[in-house]
Amino acid sequence: MSSRIVVLISGSGTNLQAIIDACATADYPGEIVGVLSNKADAYGLTRAENANINTVALSHKDFASREAYDLELIKRIDAFTPDVIVLAGFMRILTPAFVQHFQGKLLNIHPSLLPKYQGLNTHQRAIDAGDKVHGVSVHFVTEELDGGPVILQAKVPVFDGDNSDDLAARVHEQEHRIYPLVVRWLCEKRLSMANEQAILDGNPLPASGYAND
Repeated sequence: MSSRIVVLISGSGTNLQAIIDACATADYPGEIVGVLSNKADAYGLTRAENANINTVALSHKDFASREAYDLELIKRIDAFTPDVIVLAGFMRILTPAFVQHFQGKLLNIHPSLLPKYQGLNTHQRAIDAGDKVHGVSVHFVTEELDGGPVILQAKVPVFDGDNSDDLAARVHEQEHRIYPLVVRWLCEKRLSMANEQAILDGNPLPASGYAND
């Protein structure tokens, strides 16, 4: 039986599209049952509707506090009875109550080689630091911002003369490859989290996640 996936977005939803496309293949073990956004005009909602996926737009501006918003968001997500919750460009800092409710089911993708460059403007920060290698991390979500255990990383080169858009494009290409793969692992129940570590096929992963060179 397919695992039930809910995806949270705030923007154009390119990673959402990569997962939609993966789910459309014959052997993929998951199905996206709902897409939620805090912005009603997010293009990702259109992507979901085009794929006949249920959508929910829930504006944080309609709530008095972050806590009140997250409690309502939990209810809306729970209505889909999901097995896997995927943050795909969901531009909200989540409350501890939200994170704890979905602990071990909640994935995020971050455009850096964590623990480097938590937060925003990661591509420019990598260029400014003179890094020769940059990349992207998929990780479990914990209460620490961009601090949960890393599951998988992909590296890209930083070339002389790169601007942040050049680097972002290179990173996005890798995002669209590795995020559907990690979602697959969680759908297949090969992946779990215990004691602040990611576990794949019964083996604790190192701090930088799964590595198979």
